[in-house]
Amino acid sequence: MEHLKNLFISAKDNLGFLLVSIAIVAALAVAAHVAERFFPQKRRVSPAKRISLIAMCSAVAAVLHILDFPLPFLAPGFYKLDFSELPVLLCSFYLGPSAGVACEAVKILLKLLLKGTTTAFVGDFANFVVGCSLVLPAAVCYHLQKTRKTAIWGLVAGTAVMTVFGSLFNAVYLLPKFAELYGMPLETIVAMGTDINGHITSVSTLVLFAVAPLNLIKGALVSLLTMLLYKRVEKPIFERIS
Repeated sequence: MEHLKNLFISAKDNLGFLLVSIAIVAALAVAAHVAERFFPQKRRVSPAKRISLIAMCSAVAAVLHILDFPLPFLAPGFYKLDFSELPVLLCSFYLGPSAGVACEAVKILLKLLLKGTTTAFVGDFANFVVGCSLVLPAAVCYHLQKTRKTAIWGLVAGTAVMTVFGSLFNAVYLLPKFAELYGMPLETIVAMGTDINGHITSVSTLVLFAVAPLNLIKGALVSLLTMLLYKRVEKPIFERIS
């Protein structure tokens, strides 16, 4: 229960950032819902089944998120690789992008309840937004025309968006906000990157040589696993849940 107490204190101390985060979550949910109106085919599932699938995928995603791990040869330790977008992508391929956004949000809530936050919520918010930047393009492309080819192109597009957007978002907003809320000067964060790669001498080179490659690796691995698993779980798992 101690981490829940600390979570509440951290939420109180960073209320402004949390409110901005909630507003962005709502905006992404609305954007995903609007995109679904243009899909030529929509999968009809009951509300109960939809909730069950989102809950199941969110729970698996939360566990995978907790099992994240650093790549010390590439980026500072607070940047970690996880495969939590895999069940989110599987869910969004089956139900649509709005389900993917919901799954991402529930995943973060579960992770916070189970483990709390060590980054003043910045890392958790980053995981949600950057995760959505992979999931939304991939799911939208796939649902416009459900073929293997569009799935591949959607995942390629999602990986590219996540790599570019994730890097820019880190440089412009996340790293300065992390430095502000966590009380760690940007110079210290950059120095942590310099210890790993001598070419990292500024925020821009940190995201270029550490954040971008990390997002590219994550996007490529998660996309590959999605292509290998989706058709294998669609009927035996997703379609059997009532």
